[in-house]
Amino acid sequence: MIQSTLDRLPPTRRAMLLQLIRYAVAGMIITLLVAASYWLIAEYLHVDPMVSFTIVFLFFSAVSYFTHGAFSFKDHGARDRQHVRMVRFIIVNLIGFAANQFFIWLLVKQLGGPTWWPTLPMIFVTPLLTFALHRRFVYA
Repeated sequence: MIQSTLDRLPPTRRAMLLQLIRYAVAGMIITLLVAASYWLIAEYLHVDPMVSFTIVFLFFSAVSYFTHGAFSFKDHGARDRQHVRMVRFIIVNLIGFAANQFFIWLLVKQLGGPTWWPTLPMIFVTPLLTFALHRRFVYA
């Protein structure tokens, strides 16, 4: 049933839908690991939440770059000019980093909420933003 639905889509829409599915699978795994790692480090190692997220961000940015390039957006866009792609990837990830740091600042630092509160927008808001930017700007 799913395959017949995919077959009826125009090739460009089918490709985008498959990318979205691959990005969702890989991205959700990475996002859940990021959110859990941030929370565990902040909560149990008593590291400032914003510092905790910075540590996690640095590690998972490398994981994300290779995963999304090889899996999520495989066969999409040209694969030459890797230096340009890497710079664009870093810019998109920094936008995601800024969004998540904003959520931490607002929800934990300003509103005094528990350290798990920012994991909700980390999981449900930032991935939508970064998918759109990765597809259009990095892996185009």
